[in-house]
Amino acid sequence: MNSRQRLLTALQCGTPDRVPISTYELVGYDSHLLENNDPSYRGLMQLIREKTDCLAMWNPASDEHFLGTAYAVPAEVRQWREGNRSVTHSVLHTPLGDLSQTTVREDNLNTTWQTEHWCKTSEDVDRALSVPYTPLTFDTSDYVRIRDEVADHGILMPSLGDALLMAAELMAFGDFTVWAATETEHFARTVRILHERNMENLRRMLDVNVAELYRICGPEYATPPFLPPEMFDRFVTPYVTEMVDLIHQYGGQARVHCHGRIRRVLEMIASTGADAIDPCEPPPDGDITLAEVKQRLNGHLCVFGNLELKLLEHGTEQEVITFVRNCMDVAKDGGGYVIMPTAAPINSPLSPKTERNYRLFIETALEYGAYD
Repeated sequence: MNSRQRLLTALQCGTPDRVPISTYELVGYDSHLLENNDPSYRGLMQLIREKTDCLAMWNPASDEHFLGTAYAVPAEVRQWREGNRSVTHSVLHTPLGDLSQTTVREDNLNTTWQTEHWCKTSEDVDRALSVPYTPLTFDTSDYVRIRDEVADHGILMPSLGDALLMAAELMAFGDFTVWAATETEHFARTVRILHERNMENLRRMLDVNVAELYRICGPEYATPPFLPPEMFDRFVTPYVTEMVDLIHQYGGQARVHCHGRIRRVLEMIASTGADAIDPCEPPPDGDITLAEVKQRLNGHLCVFGNLELKLLEHGTEQEVITFVRNCMDVAKDGGGYVIMPTAAPINSPLSPKTERNYRLFIETALEYGAYD
């Protein structure tokens, strides 16, 4: 089998020639990816291209300005340096008043932190929602490049945020949980409005391009202990179900991305009709073992993940080998499993220890992942 066939077979909960190996955000077949142009990652990325199965995380460009709308809300942006950090402060002039946000990006780290969120109160949320909604337009001019680079080495996987994610990320995490718990009907109204935008934008995206697999992000914001299971069932299950149904209507497949403690919401995730779940973190970061995930899903969803990044960054060689072998022991049988780290390194240069452990992970997965 080639990698494309292997991944598509696993997504159908079938049994390929071996367990597919994904390195998550470390995408070997995307020439635009930062790691493919960083000398410290060169050797590892070459191994990834040669030995693993590519899930190219690619989205068509859009004209989104703010919160799912293409409306060009007036804004002011200032940028400056503070030591080894770049700081960006933005002010939006909404019809109901100004909102501000501050983000920070540190040198040699491939991530951005929000140190000030757009909304601090529910009144700020109303200001955010006062920005008129103009549906998004999508630009697929980059599609031919990424399709040709990936070819039979894997499949394409755009990432989508659900309405819960859009609402939750308006506020700092603690403020979001208080808002959801104490002003629940206001929160519910916000989620409904954002879901309506989300579905129209998703429909427009699918009208111009359909990839093999879509990753839906956001459900983790409603897992215990952040919100109780009944709120997960209210603010995740019905909305993600509609997203999955629409993706299926266009011939794509859907993977629900949900970090954290999924034991009490696993069947709710399965009830959305999704084709796969990730990253299934082991305890203590998660609260369920990989063996139990496989047993409870019973072949209804393909399982991605379980190998934590912190093990690859900090574990001993023997710990990595042992953990990968255990993943195969408990999840390989019956197919429908893709071994994958729960995240990817964000630092440059890449640590030699991290590279060594990634190589051990890949070689061990190849050794023990073949089906008879």
